[in-house]
Amino acid sequence: MTAKAPRRVLPEPDPERWGAATELAARARAPAVCGNVAFGTAGWTDKTLVQGGLFYPKGAQSAEARLRFYSSQFSLVEVDATYYSLLPPETAQRWLAFTPESFVFDVKAHPIVTGHPVDVARLPGDLARALEGRGARVYPDRIPGEIAAEIEGRFRALVEPLHRAGRLGCVMVQFPPWFAATRGNAKKLERLRERWPDVPISIEVRNKSWLLPERRERVLDLMRSLGFSYVGVDEPDVDAGGVPPVTAVTNPALALVRFHGQSRAGWTKKGASVHERFDYLYAPAELEAWVAPVRALAERAAKVHAIFNNCVRNYAVLGAKGLSVLLDRS
Repeated sequence: MTAKAPRRVLPEPDPERWGAATELAARARAPAVCGNVAFGTAGWTDKTLVQGGLFYPKGAQSAEARLRFYSSQFSLVEVDATYYSLLPPETAQRWLAFTPESFVFDVKAHPIVTGHPVDVARLPGDLARALEGRGARVYPDRIPGEIAAEIEGRFRALVEPLHRAGRLGCVMVQFPPWFAATRGNAKKLERLRERWPDVPISIEVRNKSWLLPERRERVLDLMRSLGFSYVGVDEPDVDAGGVPPVTAVTNPALALVRFHGQSRAGWTKKGASVHERFDYLYAPAELEAWVAPVRALAERAAKVHAIFNNCVRNYAVLGAKGLSVLLDRS
């Protein structure tokens, strides 16, 4: 009999930092907005948030109840489940029914779009069977064209109800660290726009070559020409997957910033869990440093989305609410 792996226990937060972040967030509006800036978190069902009793009221036990409560606190959410699985369009229809008409969804792109390996076991049965014998995880460029097109089509079907309802903020395409600034990859960006001509798309890069000083403006001009919203990030400055905190408006309709935290140890540890990578609680002073950049985006874009991806306990909730307070009072 194989022994179970020991359950990872999250370290406790620093009490002083926790107290300051909690006190600041408690002053946020409900929902947390400031002018044309919407704040939210990357998902609303993380186990450490749901089971920790730190955000949802005791009565919010169902998926519907949790989303209804979340949408009373924020006017925006990033859906990350779409990166892992192909959800049916009916799921998006339920999201629309559970939330106010002013509430919007940023949808994280499936690996078939980004170039990450596709987890075959997470595909619907017919697609999984079509890829039998190719391994547990298959890179999109090794998937037969007709199957790849079907996978992307089903992801598109999930997005469509949100788009038709005017409730899609964007499809957020986060490319992998090995997606470097090459002519071939620039062509891939062009082909992405050709396949999705009428859908708002945001682009997050994780390879520093895109933002080298001698290339940066050309890259941002490419984003502008394709109508993509560039995603600024706050994340550790590490060799693999970390990029500098550049912000820019490349589509006047929408600008974005995603906050990944500064858990340098988690980002550099080989085999680190998702929670280890994003186990980071922003202090008020760290959020304060982002007030001016976010305000500058808000002056040039019709809408700004500030998404906190440090989804451990209620850290993302505290960060999103806390930044909204600082921006509102400044």
